[in-house]
Amino acid sequence: MNIELLIRENVKKLSPYSSARDEFEQFTKPMIYLDANENPFTNGMNRYPDPQQKELKAIIADRNNVSKDKILLGNGSDEVLDLIFRAFCEPNRDNIITLPPTYGMYGVLANINAIENREVLLNKEFQPNVDAILDAVDSNTKIIFLCSPNNPTGNSFTDSSVIKILNQFKGLVVIDEAYIDFSKDESWLSVLKDFPNLIITQTLSKAYAMAGLRIGILFASKEIISVLNKIKPPYNINGLSQESALKKLLQNTFSTQVRKILVEKEKLIVALKSTKFIEKIFPSDANFILIKVDDANYRYQQFLDNGVVVRNRSNQPLCENCLRITIGNKEENERVIELLKSFNNG
Repeated sequence: MNIELLIRENVKKLSPYSSARDEFEQFTKPMIYLDANENPFTNGMNRYPDPQQKELKAIIADRNNVSKDKILLGNGSDEVLDLIFRAFCEPNRDNIITLPPTYGMYGVLANINAIENREVLLNKEFQPNVDAILDAVDSNTKIIFLCSPNNPTGNSFTDSSVIKILNQFKGLVVIDEAYIDFSKDESWLSVLKDFPNLIITQTLSKAYAMAGLRIGILFASKEIISVLNKIKPPYNINGLSQESALKKLLQNTFSTQVRKILVEKEKLIVALKSTKFIEKIFPSDANFILIKVDDANYRYQQFLDNGVVVRNRSNQPLCENCLRITIGNKEENERVIELLKSFNNG
């Protein structure tokens, strides 16, 4: 595959902005910085942050066995997804394919960038209808978005479906792995080198407990990363976020927290199985569970009246009367289980 054929013409011709800190590589010896018109009075945040987030990328690269030049960091996953649109999709001409029910920002970003969003519904098992997806492809289809584990359904897509799409589609395939750390399945990072059209996005918001820092991660070939770096804002990850993320990653507490979340998830599933008004519990590889209930609006309000906020997903295709419940900590989970018992007896 020739990635050059997918890039927008104006992006090919673009000369990227070069910030002061792009032009000067920091040395280990102390320097007097008079290159970026910063305030010289030190307060910990008076200097611009590293525009390429080298330290943060180094630890992410090491943990994922991926070279740093195959990583792009963004202000949340939404920014890296938006950069993909802006680099590869020509407004008012190109189209993408999404698989509802799925993460809503793909469609929002398509609208923002004036790109047609061709929706191909998942099947009743919430798996991709691969033949229908490939039938929807035309010469202007640039991207297929696969969210696996999927939001809001919680399930992972079968390997065979993903491989068939990767092999037969000549555009970009974006696999959104925001919830991969809660899954028993291996990340698609292991085959990144085998598919030049593959882009994988992850995040520090979920398993790593850093939603407030807004750091999204994109893994792709060096060629794709190079294109995205041309249009990336120069200082898109602020200094506080970089420092905090480094500190938290080095503390290495996320695996313990993930295990605790998965234990609480199993407890909640047991409680859900004995709740009369729940009609179906959908399989989940994420830190949430999608359930089908008798009346989603009523049950949502019941939770809300008792101080618990869940998500009503009934407005999504194939999700009529469905609620999505995120797994909380032990105390929060016990409160939800108590409420389920009281609703059951009410």
